[in-house]
Order: sequence, then structure tokens, then C-alpha cells
Amino acid sequence: MKRSQINQILADGAAFIAQHGQHLPGFANWSPDDLVARINADAGQIMDRRLGWDITDYGDGRFDEMGLFLFTTRNGDLSERDGGTGMLYAEKIMISRQDQLSPMHTHVHKVEDIINKGGATLVIELFGSDDKGGFAGDRGCTVACDGIARTLAPGDKLMLAPGESVTLRPGDWHAFWGEGGDVLIGEVSTVNDDLTDNIFREPIGRFAKVEEDVAPTHLLVADYDDWVKRG
Repeated sequence: MKRSQINQILADGAAFIAQHGQHLPGFANWSPDDLVARINADAGQIMDRRLGWDITDYGDGRFDEMGLFLFTTRNGDLSERDGGTGMLYAEKIMISRQDQLSPMHTHVHKVEDIINKGGATLVIELFGSDDKGGFAGDRGCTVACDGIARTLAPGDKLMLAPGESVTLRPGDWHAFWGEGGDVLIGEVSTVNDDLTDNIFREPIGRFAKVEEDVAPTHLLVADYDDWVKRG
């Protein structure tokens, strides 16, 4: 993805979030230089817990067809997750555009509530796992939608209207997209680990490869390792 495209996606995403009455934390507005300086001063947790902006085309270069906008607002760390005490939760805000696929995947550890916060209908296609946890095209699953059990056949599509949610557990294979328009999504989960905890059905990249045609307006989480030199 070109950096100019990413900059525009960030601007459009921020406007869509504001349109639905949601607010991002102050560090969402920091320039790259300000963010680097603050990480090295008093905001190291932003980098350590990978908080902030995240745009992905899953390494395929077709963001409008397959991609996702994310902002991680809070996150525990893996030691807390594995120790069972402390900050055991994470929260994201996401935007799934109309007909924009987030491809079939599951998680090793993460349990997540996916919440339609506004906009159009969020469609989630679901499958179950085989006995080893892999994708099973012939198995369905049972999930909780706002406390109500829903048993789904393989490939059934869950339609979430604004205000509705689903709880997904490891082994619930899922893909999702917006239908009828763009969707603002909330994610509340156990500790998030995008480096090792996402298992895709097809080999695919989690982070976009960036072509630096212009300067970034804001850094992505994937930029931190290259931009920030901890002193």
C-alpha cells in the first residue's frame, strides 16, 4: 500500500468514527515525531502493547476488496495473559467497508466480542474446527449473540445489526464484511497478540507492505519497530 493511500484511509476512518459519536484517545492525533518522543519519555506502553493505528490489506494489495481499519485503544501484555492476573483484556475499534472481506481465520488464545457499533449490517461467516483445531468445512459451531446461544451450520452467515454482538472463541473460524454500507465495529477481547495469535485459513500476511511515497500523518503499529529507537 502507498503511504498516501494509508494517510487517506486514516483520515476517512477518523471521520467515520466521529460521525458515529465515538472518540479516540489523545495519542491518536500525535504526529510521528511526537509519538516517537513520547514513547521514549513517558508513553512506552503504547509501543510495548501495540496500541494505535493499524491498516491492513493482508499483504494482498487489494484493500478495497480485502482489508480492515483498526485502532487498538487498550491492551494487556502476554505475561499478564499467561499469568492469569492483571490487565487481561483488550479493546479495538474497527471499520469494515461495504463488501470488504476480512478473510477466514481463528485465534489460538483470544476470545473476542465483535460488536456492531453503527452503520450497516455486519456479516460474519462461520465454520467450526476439526479435532486438531484446523478449519473444518463440514462443521458448524455454537456462538453466543448477546447472551443467546446460536447454533450455526457450516458456512452460515450471522447478520449483526447495529447494537448486536457475537462472542467468538478459539476454534470459531470466521470471516466478515459490511453489507449495505460501511460498519463501525467494536472488539472487546482477552489480550490481543497480532504477531502470533492469528491463524488464517489460507497463507496470508497480517500487515501491509508500505510504499513510502509521502510522509506519514500518523504511524501505524507496524511502523513502531522501524521508527522508534528506545534509549
